[in-house]
Amino acid sequence: MSDFILKASVRNDLGKGASRRLRRANQQVPAVVYGGEKGAQSIAVEKTAFYKAIEDESFFSSVIKLMIEGKEEQVVVRDLQRHPFKPLLTHADFLRVDATHEITINVPLHVTGEEKCVGIKDQGGELHVLANEISISCLPKDLPDFIEVDIAAVELGTTLHLSDLTLPAGVTSVDLSHGEEHDNAVLSITKVKVRAEEDEDGESEGEEDTSAE
Repeated sequence: MSDFILKASVRNDLGKGASRRLRRANQQVPAVVYGGEKGAQSIAVEKTAFYKAIEDESFFSSVIKLMIEGKEEQVVVRDLQRHPFKPLLTHADFLRVDATHEITINVPLHVTGEEKCVGIKDQGGELHVLANEISISCLPKDLPDFIEVDIAAVELGTTLHLSDLTLPAGVTSVDLSHGEEHDNAVLSITKVKVRAEEDEDGESEGEEDTSAE
């Protein structure tokens, strides 16, 4: 797991107006933390560290140390709300996690070995990524930053499914837990499609002009 630490303060001034004032001050991001045996709590997260953290893909699949006025909460990101056209966070939802209870979260897929892939390098195929992330379940200590998919030995015409992935110890696929019919495809190596090109006169290559001379 990546080690992310965010500092926050308790937010007692609530409501849409209070959130707008907080955003205008441009120092903190309004948020809420919930789950576990505690009730939901409105907080304000320090903006600079938060914005830096979200630049790292692994932030979204990591257990985060949230320091609320000096008290530590272990959380994961559940939702981020963004301004419709400005590069601004308008609100965040954090879910408390317990070391003894499994969590369900989406983690990214990282495809490796593309430059050595048999189906691409030797057989002229092309890669089609059908899923950028998958849903997993595990204890917080077993949470991976990503799932690696090595395609070096994958041949042309092959489709990899969830059941073909190698998951770390203690990690299970949420979809597969619902049955084989949920064994979704994640990537495939297929033939490159070539469309017939027309020449400048609008005639297909090789087509003879049968008009009278």
